[in-house]
Amino acid sequence: MYYLSYRPQRIDEIDNVAVRERIRSILDSGKIPHAILFTGPKGTGKTSTARIVAKSINCLNNRKAAQKGKIPEPCNACKECKAITEGVSLDVVEVDAASNRRIDDIRELIASTKYAPASGVKKIYIIDEVHMLTMEAFNALLKTLEEPPAHVLFMLATTELE
Repeated sequence: MYYLSYRPQRIDEIDNVAVRERIRSILDSGKIPHAILFTGPKGTGKTSTARIVAKSINCLNNRKAAQKGKIPEPCNACKECKAITEGVSLDVVEVDAASNRRIDDIRELIASTKYAPASGVKKIYIIDEVHMLTMEAFNALLKTLEEPPAHVLFMLATTELE
């Protein structure tokens, strides 16, 4: 649990400078892609970075700034930021693809994408270890991944780029 105490909570705390600058660039543009892929070796902060991006997008205190085209750092104080940090946000769904790798698991996820966010701007699905999905499950996800509803953002984390 040592790693949980020191997990970055803000963009400026991300260790990798290139990743930090790219995330800032995407958020500053105000043009959030419908899917983001995080790759790298185990322990490099892929899922932590995805959570920070989710907080930046859904932060209740960022709404006015986001309307002007820029999405700043998450405040980490509003109820949405706290819920994401605690892993209890209704608008940020984390899926461990190593454990939920079957086609039925993905069909359930796809069915849930039709629901609008409860309090955030986007309904965000963080799929960790996405390379562990079965071929059938990934094929089922592909259509939704390519053309998700406007209120949905997918963030995929994997150690295997291919």
